[in-house]
Amino acid sequence: MFTKKKKEISSKEPLILASSSSRRKDLLELLGVPFQVVPSRVLEEAVRASQPQELSIKAAVLKAREVAGRYPSRWVLAADTVVWLDGTALGKPAGEEDARRMLKMLQARVHEVVTGVCVLRLDKGLERRCAVSTLVQLRELSPLEVDWYVSTGEPMDKAGAYAIQGLGGIFVTRIQGSYTNVVGLPLPELVLILREVGAWDFLSQCEA
Repeated sequence: MFTKKKKEISSKEPLILASSSSRRKDLLELLGVPFQVVPSRVLEEAVRASQPQELSIKAAVLKAREVAGRYPSRWVLAADTVVWLDGTALGKPAGEEDARRMLKMLQARVHEVVTGVCVLRLDKGLERRCAVSTLVQLRELSPLEVDWYVSTGEPMDKAGAYAIQGLGGIFVTRIQGSYTNVVGLPLPELVLILREVGAWDFLSQCEA
């Protein structure tokens, strides 16, 4: 049962999501967090680092700070997800052949998915960040399966060329760690950060 507190929270200026990712929007909507989408202008491809945790956090911080520069009195959330295999980050495929290449690399192997998160508000001088890692294994894929999956178009805007929450989930045989992290936003860690800084708390929406 909800109380008037929910109206008070929703009347505040919403959190800014510095991303146009539909997966991250879906996850925030699932939580019930009021938010507004303001995509970052940071080019992810230009961010460099030797380790996935460093790379994901660096990109998330740059995105958050860029958007926060335009909205200094608002809470800003940014995230960046990296698919890591053999010391290399697999980003979004450049085309269908690139998607096939990535899927062939990932099949029948364990890879790491790391999402860096940054929550900040410039006028309060508050910034929190974290990186969450999940191990994922895909089963062996036949060339016909790879061609079929690429033809659906789903891999084209996904890091590593697959979506665990979509059709790509039929290829996943094992996951060790946070599922929502692989989708694009580690909800357990995010909720704790939002509560810590006072940006949002799901408990305050319900009666004690």
